[in-house]
Amino acid sequence: MKKPNLKQQYRVNEQIRVREVRIVGDDIESSVVSTSKALQMAEQRGVDLVEISPNAEPPVCRLIDYSKFIYQQKKHQKEIKAKQVKVDVKEIRFGPQTDDHDYNFKLKHAQGFLSDGDKVKAYVFFKGRSILFKEQGEVLLLRFAADLEEYGKVEQMPQLEGKRMIMFLAPKKQASTVKKAQEESDASSEIPMREKKAPQQKARKEYTGPKVEGEDFDD
Repeated sequence: MKKPNLKQQYRVNEQIRVREVRIVGDDIESSVVSTSKALQMAEQRGVDLVEISPNAEPPVCRLIDYSKFIYQQKKHQKEIKAKQVKVDVKEIRFGPQTDDHDYNFKLKHAQGFLSDGDKVKAYVFFKGRSILFKEQGEVLLLRFAADLEEYGKVEQMPQLEGKRMIMFLAPKKQASTVKKAQEESDASSEIPMREKKAPQQKARKEYTGPKVEGEDFDD
């Protein structure tokens, strides 16, 4: 369903048909006046009468340029939307007897998810009689949380829900910073290697003429 346009949400000037309103605005003392008087005041100031709280008793109206008012409302909505960060939840599934190879593979994936700012839902799925190993599943999840301590924090401790033991991890803010610092460190470590090669290449280019028999250019 399409959201109503901002201009359709507010009554302005002659659209306001109540008997009296409370007026507010810049350099205006809040007061209750008749709607006709409020319209006259708006006209004298070269602005509009905009109803901002229709459910108040009496309705509250603001003396303001209507175009400026709509612009401010749109700007405010954009600021709110910009602050709303979308967080995805990535799932990591284990068995109660996951081997080290599979564990490390999933650990690496979880590190990537948390570094990107996503949450991680890690769970151990118990099939059939494997529910008898629920303590082993809890130990596995706690180990997983400990190994991810640098990247995320436990938002929900392991809890058994049906055939699943579930744990939630939330990303740490500094996780992406750690990853970036590591990449910068790797890049800077390559510089000394290039610097070491440069003098050797320069030395080989110092003498390019033919070597005369009996002369030693190393002296």
